[in-house]
Amino acid sequence: MLAAFTFNTAESLPIGLLELISESLRVSVPAAGLLVTGYGVTVALASLPLAHATRAMPRRHVLTGLLAALVLSSVVAALATSYWLLLVARLLTASAQALFWAVTGPAAVGLFAPQVRGRVVGALSVAGSLALVLGVPAGTWLGRWSDWQVPIAMPAALGLISLVTVAVLLPTSAPEEEPAAYAPMPDARRFGIVLAAGTLSATGAFAGYTYVVKFLDNVSGFSASAVSVLFVVFGVACLTGVSITGALLDRFPQSALPTALATQAVGMLGLYAVGTHPVAAVMFLVLMGGALGPVFMVTQNEMLHCAPGRTDIALAANSGAYNAGIAAGAAIGALVLSLADVRGPFLAGGLLTAGACAVALAGREAAGGTSRSGTASG
Repeated sequence: MLAAFTFNTAESLPIGLLELISESLRVSVPAAGLLVTGYGVTVALASLPLAHATRAMPRRHVLTGLLAALVLSSVVAALATSYWLLLVARLLTASAQALFWAVTGPAAVGLFAPQVRGRVVGALSVAGSLALVLGVPAGTWLGRWSDWQVPIAMPAALGLISLVTVAVLLPTSAPEEEPAAYAPMPDARRFGIVLAAGTLSATGAFAGYTYVVKFLDNVSGFSASAVSVLFVVFGVACLTGVSITGALLDRFPQSALPTALATQAVGMLGLYAVGTHPVAAVMFLVLMGGALGPVFMVTQNEMLHCAPGRTDIALAANSGAYNAGIAAGAAIGALVLSLADVRGPFLAGGLLTAGACAVALAGREAAGGTSRSGTASG
């Protein structure tokens, strides 16, 4: 959980420090923004190849190496005196994170009984979501009171604690012999449906979320200080959604994904329709935030149950596809914004998410029909 919090914090830290980094390294703000964009693209491209390359290595050794890479890259980033060195350090962190989520899921849930594994996935997701609520705001505050290098160095300290813990305590075993190395109900069709729904939802979410500040300012009429507060509200909603979904995931595994997708779609379409009213805007923003974290968490949990091959490879594919969706969503949002006003990206995002919900529901109905047919034949 600490490692999940640290990786997600490291990923998003530059968002609140872009202007400080820009001034210090004498580059433009868009160039500094590539520290975030390049990170996401690297995770999208590297997840599956790295998972495949390390598939025979014990998970304890892989996680120790990934955390060592996090510590080293964070130290290099904090000491960087040039933009290019900082960018290289960030891409090393991204490469480590690309594999982290693929390896961590099977390693963590394999330590617990199958009937509580959804709660374990939920715990990891809660820790990751805390990065939005606690890690990034704290890093932004620390950077403004000191310098951007101080918060950039913090993941090194947290990563070192995780590294020592994993190296000392995590059991060592061959990956294919771990309890969660393979799904209990492998289903290639279900795998494809979940992958498609998750990617569509990420594309939809970030088509709008990328421009949420502009929306809250121009459409809803909030002041700059109010928008900052609403960011915290969004993060708390995300954390709450993950906590509630994680607690119920083992009891309602089939309903979790359609429910999260429907909630995200309602939130985005509600912002498009009545976002000019501040109270309504806050309400639908909370709905969107409450669904954003659970969607990825639920797709990860689904992969552990339906992966047609090794679960780590399936999780890597899911993480890579989700990050590709994030990049595509930001690009689609920019295109729509150039053709319409700032409400347009939320309409496009809401429709894409509704499409993801339809895909998930169609897959669920097909699975139910197959199950009923099989039962009747039996």
